[in-house]
Amino acid sequence: MLLSVFTRHSIDCKYAGDRTYRRCNCPKWIGGQVNRNYFRKSAGTRQWGEAEELRLKLEDALLKGLPPFGPSRPDTLGLVAFPKVESPALEATPVEVLPPTPKKPRVTVDSAVDAYLTDARSRGLSEDTIRKLETIFRKQFLSWCTVEGLIFLDEIDLDALLRFRSTWKDAPLAGQKKQNRVIGFFWACMRRRYIQENPVLGLGKIKVIHVPTDYFPREEFEKILDATSRCGDKRGGNVSVDDNRTRLRAMTLLMRWSGLRIRDAITLERHRLQGDSLMLYQAKTGTPVYVPLPSFVIAALDNLPPGPKPNPRYFFWSGNGKPKSAVADWQRSYRRLFKLVNLTKADGSPKRCHPHMFRDTFAVEMLLAGVPIDQVSLLLGHASVKITEKSYSPFVKARQIQLQDSVRSAWQIGLPATPGPDTNPPNPAPSTKTRAGLQLIRNPKGSQATA
Repeated sequence: MLLSVFTRHSIDCKYAGDRTYRRCNCPKWIGGQVNRNYFRKSAGTRQWGEAEELRLKLEDALLKGLPPFGPSRPDTLGLVAFPKVESPALEATPVEVLPPTPKKPRVTVDSAVDAYLTDARSRGLSEDTIRKLETIFRKQFLSWCTVEGLIFLDEIDLDALLRFRSTWKDAPLAGQKKQNRVIGFFWACMRRRYIQENPVLGLGKIKVIHVPTDYFPREEFEKILDATSRCGDKRGGNVSVDDNRTRLRAMTLLMRWSGLRIRDAITLERHRLQGDSLMLYQAKTGTPVYVPLPSFVIAALDNLPPGPKPNPRYFFWSGNGKPKSAVADWQRSYRRLFKLVNLTKADGSPKRCHPHMFRDTFAVEMLLAGVPIDQVSLLLGHASVKITEKSYSPFVKARQIQLQDSVRSAWQIGLPATPGPDTNPPNPAPSTKTRAGLQLIRNPKGSQATA
């Protein structure tokens, strides 16, 4: 059926929600798709049967290419004049042909990336996040699309995304984060109506084997702290080598006992140290938390030698340039320090060390001391305690103690109070509760009757 009859209900009609209802006294219309245009015409009647007769005549005219579907003279209002036919309803009513809906122009990949990055900047994301997004979408995604010959966004399907993912050289965790950003990009394109189908729906998850966070036990941390007095050489500079060693030691103590990230420690302002308490203003979450520092850490910060370009506002940073450059300088110093210490694992293989492990050491030592994980999460500035659990759950002391107690309790079931010298001691006599349980299993009806 090419055309169909429908009812245009009045506002007060109780059947207004059903266009196919036949028995109300509302006007009947005829409509349908004709040559990719929507055809709509009043039947000039309120009876469904009369409207069906008119529909059959219109369909016959449509199949034969007769007016109003063939050549005809449109009027100034864009309505096609209906010719004279046998039905008086057709003679009196013009045919309305709605104009075709204009198609939205196809969006190029380049313009979609520009719109996405512009929106990311308007949302106030950090410069580091913006730089990562530009690396993924401008330098990698757009370059790959150029090589593949993909110009428009709707040309990218699931197979194309899988080919793009196969070019990544990232580790599983970095690849998982990159894939999440790609998924976010295509969902943003869906919300903007750039594409009709989302190609990321078929992407499988990247498997990441979570390795427990490594840290510096106390003996290893002491080795690192002792090596700060030997790190560096006398190659000249504005600061003496002894002052550089003192500054490196103070930075190490600060990160270990405050849990600050290296960037937060470098840009730490002096006014945030109030007595023996340090206000931890985490850059990622913006959550202010106070943590007390040991007296030797306070003394190290109070006696800190000035840097190459001292700034009275900061402990370690000059305030010039970008913090990222200062972080890179300190990371080079720590690479030399860790190379000098040369820590190894139990099997003799070298231990991979980096400055963030001082923050991990702070968290792990707190958890091993029995501090609740929700308090540790606040000190670390995590947005959710789930983040803390994911990274440090193997070191939660309360959970470990609970697991150990559960295992020991399982040992006591069915064992004698004082085992004899025999390697395989005889089975002890069951207790009253155990005998009752065994009797209930062997003869449940009898046990119930006895009870």
